[in-house]
Amino acid sequence: MEFELKILGSASATPFLDRHHTAQVLTVAGSQYLIDCGEGTQRRLMEHKIRHQRIRTVFISHLHGDHFFGLFGLLGTMHLNGRTEPLQVFGPAGLDEVLTMQFRHSYTQLSFELDFTAVDTTQHAQVFEDKNLTVHTLPMRHRIPCCGYLFREKPKRRRLLASRLPNGLTPAQLTALTLGEDLLDEQGQLLVANAAVTAEPKRARSYAFCSDTMYTESLADLVHGVDLLYHEATFMDDLRERAAVTHHSTARQAGLLARRAEVHRLLIGHFSSRYRDLEPLLNEAKTQFEWTELAVEGLTISLAE
Repeated sequence: MEFELKILGSASATPFLDRHHTAQVLTVAGSQYLIDCGEGTQRRLMEHKIRHQRIRTVFISHLHGDHFFGLFGLLGTMHLNGRTEPLQVFGPAGLDEVLTMQFRHSYTQLSFELDFTAVDTTQHAQVFEDKNLTVHTLPMRHRIPCCGYLFREKPKRRRLLASRLPNGLTPAQLTALTLGEDLLDEQGQLLVANAAVTAEPKRARSYAFCSDTMYTESLADLVHGVDLLYHEATFMDDLRERAAVTHHSTARQAGLLARRAEVHRLLIGHFSSRYRDLEPLLNEAKTQFEWTELAVEGLTISLAE
């Protein structure tokens, strides 16, 4: 079952050459989740042949323009293309007011239901669940209310070993085995031992998206051990004072957090336009955490089960 992240944009407030504003698509078992929606996101979706009508859920981290200015245009295109499926949008309070004003003054009446949920950016709490995963907020320390999102795949069922299964088991009995149960006869005696006919389930995967934030050591506990961590790295460490003033992080700090959180892989992004060459940021992060990659445009990362 797929668990794949696509980077659509990795620039900070000012776009630069081939770097667009923040947007990512997480695909899990065919379901697509849009994470932030900077200016030009719908064009990036087209360029990467991602059908926007398949997106069912959008997660917005905060209301700085480089993270949500593309949302109204995307919603408008969904409407013009005749979308009828509901769309869920999660984000800070106030996003609904912004969208409502845009709809009102452009005389736009959507052809589909838009279900907005305001999230508490100060809390680590579950805000979403479907058949594939759960999503929790991650509090960020930024100039305005801001949160990241932690995506955790739901625990998987045990795998049946067909060659070891006795004949004649019912669908209900097979389901019970995948849930880890032993099968008992009418007298309560062991009929089929679960351990004898099943294998350990494939592991559940996880992705943490840490949007704009000052270095926050407490985040390490919230994202501990995740398979993939995205963390902003707007500046290099020689500008750490500038980073602190603007409530951003440096590449070194992103690597330090990844090391303390004992994650498996780190992606850094949200690069300042002052950096034409991104290799120095990558090298700086690697001084703290070797398994670091640049969240460059078009990058696709698939996490194995």
